[in-house]
Amino acid sequence: MSLILVVIATLPGLLLSYAIFRIDKYEREPFVPLLICYVMGGAMTMPAISLERWAFSSIGGSGDVYSIVFLAFGIVALHEELLKFLVLRLYVFRGSFFNEPIDGIVYAVLIAMGFATMENFSYASRFGAQTILLRMFTAVPAHLVFAIVQGYFMGLAKFRQARRGHLMAMGLGLSVWMHGIYDFLIFQNWSDWLFVLATLSLYLCLFYSSKLIKAHLDDSPFR
Repeated sequence: MSLILVVIATLPGLLLSYAIFRIDKYEREPFVPLLICYVMGGAMTMPAISLERWAFSSIGGSGDVYSIVFLAFGIVALHEELLKFLVLRLYVFRGSFFNEPIDGIVYAVLIAMGFATMENFSYASRFGAQTILLRMFTAVPAHLVFAIVQGYFMGLAKFRQARRGHLMAMGLGLSVWMHGIYDFLIFQNWSDWLFVLATLSLYLCLFYSSKLIKAHLDDSPFR
């Protein structure tokens, strides 16, 4: 793999990771947990990609709406968001470094960017630079959006013990739902306009995500 391909596969995730680190302006996170989240997020791509390759080779060629819904929601969205959620729940949630609501978003984004970066390497080895450049403006920001949503609810759950399980389920469920809709619009082959709709919706969701970040920043005990 060429150096330029490595750079364009890695750079978007690193830049977005740095951006979310800088946004957490009242009490920034230590480097080691951030690095662990990024690496663990990347490691989660291995089981996800293995399952997805099997699913697409088995049922991905039919093109009917039921197969596309199953692949989008039941395979890709559910398993990718669940794997990222497990890192957030089993490692981050228990850490003493998770000490304000915005931390849920910060660590969720680091996990997602590690995941998206390793996905980029997988696609780069098969499809080359053009696909990675497209993913820079589609799939990588999509992972960012899903992570912000999931991390927002994890930040609520950390400090609202009475509704903890409900809030975690809300975050996971909403991220799976958003991811599934996005993938359904990407996977379908009936209309290019639906692909355009997926991209436009993604950037509207980025605006919504900025509101979630602001809400948690406003609730920071370190403000």
